[in-house]
Amino acid sequence: MAATKYSQSIKNDSRFFLATALLELLQNTNLEDIKISKLVERAGVSRMAFYRNFETVGDVLRDYFEPKINRLFDDVILQTPVNQKMFAISNFFTEFDSTMKLSIDRHFEYIIRQIFFNNMQRFYQSLEGIDKIPQVNRKYWIGFMSAGVYNIWRDWVMNDKQDSLDDIHDLLGKLQSTTFNSLLEN
Repeated sequence: MAATKYSQSIKNDSRFFLATALLELLQNTNLEDIKISKLVERAGVSRMAFYRNFETVGDVLRDYFEPKINRLFDDVILQTPVNQKMFAISNFFTEFDSTMKLSIDRHFEYIIRQIFFNNMQRFYQSLEGIDKIPQVNRKYWIGFMSAGVYNIWRDWVMNDKQDSLDDIHDLLGKLQSTTFNSLLEN
């Protein structure tokens, strides 16, 4: 048992070192230009340590960001009162704005977007009354809203947050409630 705990500790340390090194490399290098040999050298781990944990360099980012984003959404889904959920999602934008910019600049936005979409699906599936919308409409509405929320967040960040977060929150709330209510009426 002690060996298992020690092995897990080494595996976790390797993952942490790889993620830290990758985030440092991404400050000046695009994701597609980062080679595994450069990453493991920077992290101070072996190639074997990399391959024990990951298949691609992008997997390191997914492993790093997914738990962080999942935890934020867990808080919104499980602990935030219904009337404050969209505002809590808006707070996510503020917390992850530098990550958004880095992901666009260094070409790993597809990773952040996929994690965000997965969590938005969880968020929308948790809404009160969602089961009243037919399954086929629900699926497309969730995809539509997830993409819309993401694009509003992306534009807001990339335009240096010129509009107030309250205005963005209000817009998202109106879009969500209007489209949701429209589907309920049909």
